[in-house]
Amino acid sequence: MNPGITSCDTLADVRSAIDQIDFMLVGLLAERGHYVREAARFKRNQAEVAAPDRAKQVIDKALSHAIDMGAAPEVVEAVYRSMVAAFIQLETRQHEALQAG
Repeated sequence: MNPGITSCDTLADVRSAIDQIDFMLVGLLAERGHYVREAARFKRNQAEVAAPDRAKQVIDKALSHAIDMGAAPEVVEAVYRSMVAAFIQLETRQHEALQAG
C-alpha cells in the first residue's frame, strides 16, 4: 500500500479523499492532453499518431507501476486502455487540424 494512504473513520471521509484524488486526476489529464496535442505537431501521418507500439509501452509501464504500488492491475489496465484510446482520438483531431492548416 502507498505510505501516503490513510484509513478513514467514516464514509464521508472516504468520499472526501476520493473527491480530492479525482480533482488531481482531472488536472493531470488536462496536462497529459496538452502534451498529447503537442505530440501531434511532430507526427507526419495517422499511423504515427496511432503509434500502437508506444501505446503498448505506456500500458505495460503502467501495469508495472500498478504492481509496484499495490494497485489492482486489472483496473489500471482498463483505465489506461480507455485513456490511451481517448487521447489517440484527441491527437488525431489535433493532427487533422494541423494538416488542414
